[in-house]
Amino acid sequence: MFQGVDFYRLNDLLNEEERLVRDTVRQFVDEQYLPHVREYFARGEFPLDMVRQLGELGVLGVTIPEEYGGPGLSHTIYGLAMQELERGDSGLRSFASVQGSLVMFPIYTYGSEEQKRRWLPQLASGEKIGCYGLTEPDHGSDPGGMRTTSKKVDGGWRLNGSKMWITNATLADVAVVWARTDQGEINGFLVEKEFAGFSARAIKGKYSLRASDTGELVFEDCFVPEENRLPLAKGLRAPLSCLNEARYGIAWGAMGAAMACYDEALEYAKTRIQFDKPIAAFQITQQKLVNMLTEITKGQLLNYHLGKMKDAGKAKYYHVSLAKRNNVHQALQIARTARTILAANGITDEYQVIRHLLNLESVYTYEGTHDIHTLIVGEHITGIGAFR
Repeated sequence: MFQGVDFYRLNDLLNEEERLVRDTVRQFVDEQYLPHVREYFARGEFPLDMVRQLGELGVLGVTIPEEYGGPGLSHTIYGLAMQELERGDSGLRSFASVQGSLVMFPIYTYGSEEQKRRWLPQLASGEKIGCYGLTEPDHGSDPGGMRTTSKKVDGGWRLNGSKMWITNATLADVAVVWARTDQGEINGFLVEKEFAGFSARAIKGKYSLRASDTGELVFEDCFVPEENRLPLAKGLRAPLSCLNEARYGIAWGAMGAAMACYDEALEYAKTRIQFDKPIAAFQITQQKLVNMLTEITKGQLLNYHLGKMKDAGKAKYYHVSLAKRNNVHQALQIARTARTILAANGITDEYQVIRHLLNLESVYTYEGTHDIHTLIVGEHITGIGAFR
């Protein structure tokens, strides 16, 4: 089993429960996922047969309390689980991240007791799948400009509009959808796949996140009953709080992808012979490996401290933005550097590097682009908003 990249002995800081969950997810990825990921990626399919296994592992809604079907574990444990899932593939982590942070979290935080009892246990077990509808074809980084509308009618609401780049779109049994009322207020709704006027279309031709379901949600006079509105979700702050949860998991996940790339490049460099010696013996290759290891170590320590801050209720959205921004950027650079070490072999699916590199190109811009997170942190440290 993969032993991990742990230059600063972060493992010594983890408690027994944290190590147990990490190692359990790590073993699952090594034994059940990695032997097949090349086929998933080549076919452009998410492995639906693994959803129930993810539920049994407890990685769907890690922090959701036991009374609602979740394991009720810490944010640090959630991060470690996302790290290990993305060490397998960004698509695998994305599924769990969306299910837990973008579907279960808003239901738990903004939903009615009836909504929690109905949906959370089924989502936690993997019996049901969810997706999150915020991004629109013309409004990604500016969710406040959303055009999807919700009009009050007898017994509920009538939705019209569309959402784009939605993970789990065609797999989902329920979609958490955000829409604007006639008065300009933003509400959240639980749109079930059977509702008339609701459809999901797969996005084809992706070169990134191929082992993940991505699609468009379309609402054409879709009636949503009042009991499916999230009663406590008012305004843009609600959907943004969900994104913050997902971004936190991405910060950890990106380091998992980086660890996979570094480990593969290191092993390759030690066995690839050129000029009668392994390429690991050359100074420039060692410099690349040291730079990669340095950024992974920094990212791991950043994640660990952020996780403990989050467990203590001290982490703010700008802390999460800094971690997402840094770790995804560094992971992408590490994947590119690893590709140069593997040279021509690095573009084939015999190795993991090119798959992680392509995936990270998407992770770099989803859940808030690198530039948007720069502005979030910049606004906090200067007190001046630079979004407009």
